[in-house]
Amino acid sequence: MKKNLLSIVILSLLVVNIVMTAIMLFSVIGTNKKTAEIVTDIAGVLSLELGTESGGQTGMPSPEETEYYTIAEMTIPAKRSEGSEKDSYCLVSVTLAINKTHEKYATYGGEAMANYEDLIKSEVYGVIGQYTTDEIRLMQDDIRDEILRRVQARLGCDIVYEISFPSIMFG
Repeated sequence: MKKNLLSIVILSLLVVNIVMTAIMLFSVIGTNKKTAEIVTDIAGVLSLELGTESGGQTGMPSPEETEYYTIAEMTIPAKRSEGSEKDSYCLVSVTLAINKTHEKYATYGGEAMANYEDLIKSEVYGVIGQYTTDEIRLMQDDIRDEILRRVQARLGCDIVYEISFPSIMFG
């Protein structure tokens, strides 16, 4: 008799466990669907923003479609720090990533970029000269973005899609 009673208790606990698991499963599935929808919406918004920044392109050009143009080291006077009477300088070289599949590649690509080097140097001087050496160290990404915007505006197109500083030193 005790074995049957024990079996009935175990069976009833098993049924209660299955019912509780089913309730928990249905409540979690609803929340999971809502979370998945929110993540999908956020991912869609982010991809739209990334797509508009590249000037309507769906992505960055592949390495085969990219040409790099390096402007030799330039010595740029940096803005003086507050309370400092000493001039500080930034020695920087700039590399431009150029899209070889762009419609204006014949105008700006290859050796033709040398014709625009002085204009690009002017933009680099203008942006970097606004900052102190400490600010340049901390804000290199923002400075690269600002130089890129100015170069694209100066050229009137987005053939240059990335700016990098292969070497940057301060003195």
